[in-house]
Amino acid sequence: MEVVLSVRHNILGAGLALAAVFGVAVAAASAADSTPAHRGDSCFLASQWSGWKSPSPSVIYLKIDINRVYRLDLSSGSSELQDPDVHLVSVIRGSDWICSPLDLQLEVSDLNGFREPLIVKAITPLTPDEVKAIPAKYRP
Repeated sequence: MEVVLSVRHNILGAGLALAAVFGVAVAAASAADSTPAHRGDSCFLASQWSGWKSPSPSVIYLKIDINRVYRLDLSSGSSELQDPDVHLVSVIRGSDWICSPLDLQLEVSDLNGFREPLIVKAITPLTPDEVKAIPAKYRP
């Protein structure tokens, strides 16, 4: 299953459409894997992903639910991440749970459909103080 995440702009209609797509993904993942091996603060469901911003070519901040933010460190970044018209594409295979970099298969896609793979080397849940320290324009 492939999910295009273009929630950089807060548009209600797009948010509802994205929620519907993720609802289907959650139902499919739940049926396939109802008891994931890893749960807790270091894990999140792909369907909980509600926004993203990138302060540099090698870092992405993900907003999870309302009050959690995760930092993704990329092994080889992309200058495309700073373009306001790009989308993140996430391919979900198997479980919807994201617990390690291996659980994420990301690509950045531009308006022309060009895709560039992104390799995640680390996923770090941020504390509320760390989130506050992120400049507002880079906070998801």
